Amino acid sequence: MVIDISNDSASSGRKAAGLIARVLNKTIESAGEARIVVSTGSSQFDMFQALVRENIDWKKVEVFHLDEYIGLPVTHNASFRKYLLERFINLVPVRKFHGVDTEGDIDYQIKMLSSELRKKPVDLGIIGIGVNGHIAFNDPPADFHTKDAYIIVKLDEQCRKQQVDEGWFGSVSEVPENAVSMSVWQIMQCRTIISVVPHKVKSHAVYKTLTTGLTPDVPATMLKTHPDWYLFLDLDSASEIVHL
Repeated sequence: MVIDISNDSASSGRKAAGLIARVLNKTIESAGEARIVVSTGSSQFDMFQALVRENIDWKKVEVFHLDEYIGLPVTHNASFRKYLLERFINLVPVRKFHGVDTEGDIDYQIKMLSSELRKKPVDLGIIGIGVNGHIAFNDPPADFHTKDAYIIVKLDEQCRKQQVDEGWFGSVSEVPENAVSMSVWQIMQCRTIISVVPHKVKSHAVYKTLTTGLTPDVPATMLKTHPDWYLFLDLDSASEIVHL
């Protein structure tokens, strides 16, 4: 585990993007291609803004994403597919983007996405941490045992409130109750994991992640068991751990 603390979110995002670029370029140099999983949310804005400016041969990068609400079309402002298309996928020429499609036959979509994901190992996972300590949409208590690649999950109240607080919805009642999420086990199969977790609202989740033993009640504690995990914080998100 490597923890990096920057003065602000913009600086943290730039440093994380630099490491992401180095990991991808090294992988492309050795294997001729790279496969990554990416997360979304307001905490990733600065990272993506910096990442699209990095010198990476994107035509050799295959992109998967973590999760998506059930019941939202890709045109909805809160859709994570829309988020990634606008802030990442449409700005760089990636080889292929595998979005979590929750329109139509969801079971079929999960089956096809899982099949694509498991064709080869995933080199890098960009995995955020939620206010409630979730990774992807694996809210507490998370399922640490399933080895399905993607699962249907129920979002808890704190998770849904976070989406309102970030401005994606007008009220909690507007936030879908269910989503498709990459499982915790599948996330942990990424060869390298980079977590970009800025902002004061994440400070207690960061504290619980780093000071609590492995528990599904704080799903992000699982990240501490990964052999190659990097955690990028700013002074706000690190405010509860600086004196540890």
